[in-house]
Amino acid sequence: MAKKTVATLKKADAKTFTKVIRMIKKESGGYAFVEQVVPSDEADKLIAGK
Repeated sequence: MAKKTVATLKKADAKTFTKVIRMIKKESGGYAFVEQVVPSDEADKLIAGK
């Protein structure tokens, strides 16, 4: 399961970034959340890649 949030920088020619929050299952059986900020065009690849 992953969530996607879009953020932009102040410059007009700046890239658009996405904050991806992934839920990872630990060995102990619990879950941990991992947050990454990636360019928007790579966010879908990261979510699909699991």
